[in-house]
Formats: sequence, C-alpha cells, structure tokens
Amino acid sequence: MPVSSPVRAAEPVELWPAAPDPDRSGPFAFPQDGPGNAMLRNITRPTLTAYLPDPALATGTSVVVCPGGAHHFLSVENEGSAVATWLAQRGIAGYVLHYRVLPTPADDAGFADEMNLLMGDAEEMLVRTRAHRATAVEDGARAVAMVRAGSPAWGPVPDRVGILGFSAGGFVATATTLDSPAATRPDFLVAIYGGLWEDPVVPADAPPAFLAWASDDSIGAPIVTPCLELYAAWYAAGRPVEAHAYAAGGHGFGMHRQGLPSDAWTEDLHAWLTHQGLLG
Repeated sequence: MPVSSPVRAAEPVELWPAAPDPDRSGPFAFPQDGPGNAMLRNITRPTLTAYLPDPALATGTSVVVCPGGAHHFLSVENEGSAVATWLAQRGIAGYVLHYRVLPTPADDAGFADEMNLLMGDAEEMLVRTRAHRATAVEDGARAVAMVRAGSPAWGPVPDRVGILGFSAGGFVATATTLDSPAATRPDFLVAIYGGLWEDPVVPADAPPAFLAWASDDSIGAPIVTPCLELYAAWYAAGRPVEAHAYAAGGHGFGMHRQGLPSDAWTEDLHAWLTHQGLLG
C-alpha cells in the first residue's frame, strides 16, 4: 500500500468568487482537544482545496471531503486535510470542501456558550439543520461540478467523482447526493457517522454508498438511528450499499487512531472502493 507517496496540496479555490459576502471565517480549537484538531467557524466564502496524488499512482478517482462540525464549524484537520492526504497517498485525489456554516459569535466565549446550549437541544438543532440544507447542497454540488469539470492539474475521471462526509459533513454529502441533478450528483457516497435527520428518499438510480459509525457514539441515537435509516433506505431502493457499525470508536474519530474497532474504517473503505471498481 503506497502510504508514503508524495502529495501535492494546491491553493484553495473559491466556489463562488463573485459572491459579495466578505470572509468572516476564523480558526479555533476546543480546549480539551490535542494536536490534529484544528477547527474553522463562520465560513461565508466556501473553498475547495485539492490534495493530489503522485501522477505515477493516480487512479483518476476523486473524492470531495466534507468535514463535520454540527453545521456551525468545521473540523478541517482530523476530518479534512488528514483525510485528503490519506486518499492522495493511495492514488485518490482528495478535495477538502470548506462549505458555508451557520453563523456563531465571533468571540470564543460567546461561541462556546451558544454551542453548549445547542448541543443539548435536539429540536433546535433539527430546525437549524433543515434551514441549512439548501445552502449545504449548493456548496456540495458546486464542488462536485468543479472537480468533474477538472483541469489539467486535477485530471479526474468524470464518472468517478465521489463525496465523503463526517457527522454534519455526512449530512452535506448525503443531501448533495440525494438532492442534486445528475450533472452535479456524486458517483458514490461515503457517510461516516452522519446521515439525515429526516426520512431519506433514495431514488432508483442512486449511486453506491459506504456507511460507517461506532455503536458507542457519544451522541447516541441522534447519530446511530439516522445511519441505520440511511442504510435501510439505500437497501430498500435496491442500490449498492455497505455499512459498518463498529463496536467502539465514539463520535468524531475521523483519522485519529485509538486502538479501537473504528480504526478499521479507512482500510474497509479502500477495500470497498476497490470492489466497486472505483479505483481503475
């Protein structure tokens, strides 16, 4: 497995360069988190950053990576750049999408207060998530279209452009897959501890899906139940789907290795991509 091949990280490209909104994004880190957990909030100008494999190893397959963050921030390292780097080391071009998120106070204390209240209010989170869906899909579909259109530097195979998301990013990835027309719909879906907080409607021509989560997810039923429902909906539609409910791993494991069953998700994903014929 080519895990030490060079990776070329490109400069971020704006999704909507003509948009009038100023850039309000700001980095932060949760005090309890260690290295490898950089976050970004108040993203108003979404961007796409390419992590390209060594041309000698390139498979032609591309994946848009959507970090999680409760629709209010993005885990841009553990669920973003680290994922894209892992993909690129295996010949898969990774494109980290910094999609627009819901606004929060610019000061750290105000942000922490709002998030602490929100995390304990599932109904309010559902209301905000529904309100954010159209914007998230707009950014997700735009990212897929940009990758599919490609450039000499990116060089994707147009019918092997997938989307991968974690938690809220899994919502973005799933909604983009279900809501987008054929021209901007991903060719495969990967949702890691993320789904929809409402009944998914899976069309008869939905692309293949890979789903994974931990049964001991610290958020509990609000994560695990939508994951199960997403699997059931894909299965009922007769579309290719693989699901892994790891015995342990918690929420937000991303690329962190914990010595727990969830550590296997990356290699399971690679095996699935190979089995689906998505790696050339």
